[in-house]
Amino acid sequence: MPTPMSPTVTLTLNPAFRIAPVRRRTFGAFVEHLGRCVYTGIHEPGHPTADEHGFRGDVLELTRELGVSSVRYPGGNFVSGFKWEDGIGPARDRPARHDLAWHSTEPNTVGLDEFMDWARKAEVEPMYAVNLGTRGVEEALDVLQYANAPQGIALSDERAANGHPEPHGIRMWCLGNEMDGPWQTGHKTAEEYARIATEAARAMRQEDPDLELIACGSSSSQMPTFGAWEATVLTEAYEFVDMISAHAYYAEKDDDQASFLASADDMDYFIDSVVATADHVRAKLKAVKRIMISFDEWNVWYQHRAESRPPSGDDWPVAPVLLEDTYTAMDAVVFGNLLISLLRHSDRVASASLAQLVNVIAPIMTEPGGGAWKQTTFHPFALTSRHAKGEVLDVRLDSPRFANERFGDSASGDAVATWDEESGALTLFLANRDAAQTLQLDADLASFGELELLEALTLHHEDPYAANTKDAPDTVAPQANDTVRLEDGVLRGELPAISWSIVRLGRRA
Repeated sequence: MPTPMSPTVTLTLNPAFRIAPVRRRTFGAFVEHLGRCVYTGIHEPGHPTADEHGFRGDVLELTRELGVSSVRYPGGNFVSGFKWEDGIGPARDRPARHDLAWHSTEPNTVGLDEFMDWARKAEVEPMYAVNLGTRGVEEALDVLQYANAPQGIALSDERAANGHPEPHGIRMWCLGNEMDGPWQTGHKTAEEYARIATEAARAMRQEDPDLELIACGSSSSQMPTFGAWEATVLTEAYEFVDMISAHAYYAEKDDDQASFLASADDMDYFIDSVVATADHVRAKLKAVKRIMISFDEWNVWYQHRAESRPPSGDDWPVAPVLLEDTYTAMDAVVFGNLLISLLRHSDRVASASLAQLVNVIAPIMTEPGGGAWKQTTFHPFALTSRHAKGEVLDVRLDSPRFANERFGDSASGDAVATWDEESGALTLFLANRDAAQTLQLDADLASFGELELLEALTLHHEDPYAANTKDAPDTVAPQANDTVRLEDGVLRGELPAISWSIVRLGRRA
């Protein structure tokens, strides 16, 4: 409970302190052929809500409610052993294959055309990844022509024969996945990857010069090759790519709650380091364009838990239960704080993809043949996607700090804001990362003119390990924060320990 001695986090913000426009692609997600993400996730023929293509209507509805803007597909580690041709044509004729990445059997019931059908229903932009692990330039060109070329050549005519006469029009393409990782099928050194990525990008641009191409960056900021990898890849590929990827997952480790709550500090460091490296290469090459970041895998993921261990031996199941983490209130607070980090780097993060969308470390969970429900992490994503509009503002904080093992000490409070000058909507996204203390909020908003408080919601639970389940799906959800008030242009209120909040204000009529 707050006391008169509760510390204060003071925010300084002004409509002139603009970082960049809010990018809708910040709110992307990821669908990989992993576990139950595709099968019994987005696709389950015979389900009570399934449409004529077998797509679950309840998942489509929740995807739209989540506010997803784009979806990366089909992997992930899966793509580095994937033959895209296996997933086209009559489903009865498609071969089943062993997926080495997750020790599973892939039936190829859902492939490129089915995914594009689903993407249109979900109202999301597709991002497609090509296999540069076991395959290369020719296959990348083939799938591009199949997907995007007008009828009149062999592969586009084949697409038309498969029921899709119009090009799919995919603009964003990932040049492989996590090729810096020794776990990756076809893992490469930076020099090896730089060469194949450059050649694939060059060829794809000959087919379509207006594509947006994403080179593989580091799989985490803890990789021994981090920084050097980006420098090597961009030195070779700079002319031909638009973005470089970043991937990061966070979890509470060894009961170190404090370091986990400060996870966004690592995301800030990761982004700033990649930007510095990319700009160094830009200067070295005397290039004009700036390379942007596609943070196309990010989430909370408890990789040490049993549910993250794939099958082994002779067991190659179809759609096994894998990576089905149950998220807590604290996980949702960290998750919301990661969104704050992504937003405040909107000048250089051009795209991001929450990994993943359904069942697999996901905000949406399903029961085969049964219902679907929202994990705790659903709420900060949906609210941020819905209400982040206009320009991202550079918010300066004066905050108390807390000690943690990984970062030494970190600010207890964190925040970002968006300002839509046309509508007069000002929205603050706030995190109290302190495990013990309520923070008093103090933000002078006089420079925005006459405002009124529209809504203040806080996600918090007295038990930070409380979670939502199939039987109790609303245990953790945002609640009205009645302590927040706007008086004489100053916003004040209480932010409970381990909480994430959204405060919405509008121009007074």
